[in-house]
Formats: sequence, C-alpha cells, structure tokens
Amino acid sequence: MLGLVGGAAVASALTPLAWGAEPTPPATPAAEPFRLPPLPYPFEALEPVIDAETMRLHHGKHHAGYVANLNAAIERAPELKGRPVEALLADLDQVPESVRTAVRNHGGGHANHSLFWQCLAPGGAPLSGPLAEAIVAAFGSVESFKEAFTRTAMGVFGSGWAWLVLDRGKLAITATANQDSPVSQGQVPLFGVDVWEHAYYLKYQNRRGEYLNALWQVANWPFVASRLAAARA
Repeated sequence: MLGLVGGAAVASALTPLAWGAEPTPPATPAAEPFRLPPLPYPFEALEPVIDAETMRLHHGKHHAGYVANLNAAIERAPELKGRPVEALLADLDQVPESVRTAVRNHGGGHANHSLFWQCLAPGGAPLSGPLAEAIVAAFGSVESFKEAFTRTAMGVFGSGWAWLVLDRGKLAITATANQDSPVSQGQVPLFGVDVWEHAYYLKYQNRRGEYLNALWQVANWPFVASRLAAARA
C-alpha cells in the first residue's frame, strides 16, 4: 500500500475554523502517534491560485484539527497505536466501533490533506510520460480527463473530494463525501482535490468552478506519476 503520512511525533492541537462541519480539537497528550506534516512549500507559494491566508488556515487549523482528533481517538483505542492511517482506513471494520467514526472522519481528513498538499506545486508541473499516456488511454485525451474530473468535483453536494484513483488496475475518477478516503473502497488515490468550502471560500467565495479550473495551473503531475508507478510496481 502506498504511504501518505508518517507515524510517531507530536502535532499541535489547533482549533479549526467555525464555518462548515469542522472538527474541534480536544486537548491531547504529549506523545501522539500522528503528526501534522509540514507543507512542502511556503504558504504563499501557490498564489495567485490559492492565497496564503487560505493555505495558512487550511493547513494550520483544519488539517491540524483532524490530526488532533485522530490522536485523541487512538488514545481511546491503544491497540491501534503504531498502525499507519492508511491501514486503519483500509480496514475500518477492524477498528473498534467506539472510535470507528472518529477514525473514518479524522483519519480520512489527515490522509486526504497529506496527499492534497503534495498534489500541488508552485507553478505546476507538466503532465507527460507514462501518466499522460495512461490518462489518454483511459479518458480519450488530457482535456477530456480534466473536463470529467471537474464535472465530478462540481457534482459533489456539500463537502467532499474528487479523485483520480487506480481501481483494480484501471484509472478512474470518483468522489467521496466529507473526509471519506478512496482507500476504504480498495482504491489507490493518485490525485485529490478538496472541495470543502474552507479550501477556496476566502478567495473564490461560492465560485467552486473557478477554483477547480485554476487548480490545474498548480497540479504536481510528477508526484501523481510517481504514485501511479509505485502502485503498479
């Protein structure tokens, strides 16, 4: 299984924003199994596509909130300590019922955002090579893929994600509600876009389509290609 996020370390328990159905991080112990990964670029690096304030709040409040709540859930089920978040999401039936919803929501939020930051890069990067060939084979053309992906993302009612996944060896576009992860459906997420309003509202308000169209300018295709290659290895 492809790994997205690391294990032991400490995450700061930061309070997320009020809008949307966001988690409120509880107080957590000093030693925590999951940590907030640093952004791979400065907050302002994705401007003008994503503004620095959105990145600061999205990463430092929202993502941090998922990490804090996931750690709190693991404290209530210590037998889960040491398991990667992807392993927990891939086998939710084996997670104790008392913390299953928390692991699904906050573990999904942690894994999804950890991937999302890496799917973006300042200035973007070209779509070429085996990934481009696979996309053309699956969707007819790169433009057809982008149109289908955008339609899927626009079709998410309320909060959720749009994904390019590897599903039983084939590329597919799918969507998940809230912080659900494709990993829970046996799929490998390759490229994901957050369509919760907190991801774009400061700059784009209710113009989700404008946000989605702009994101192609900062898509990190070499990272996506590396995930596809690893999944097929």
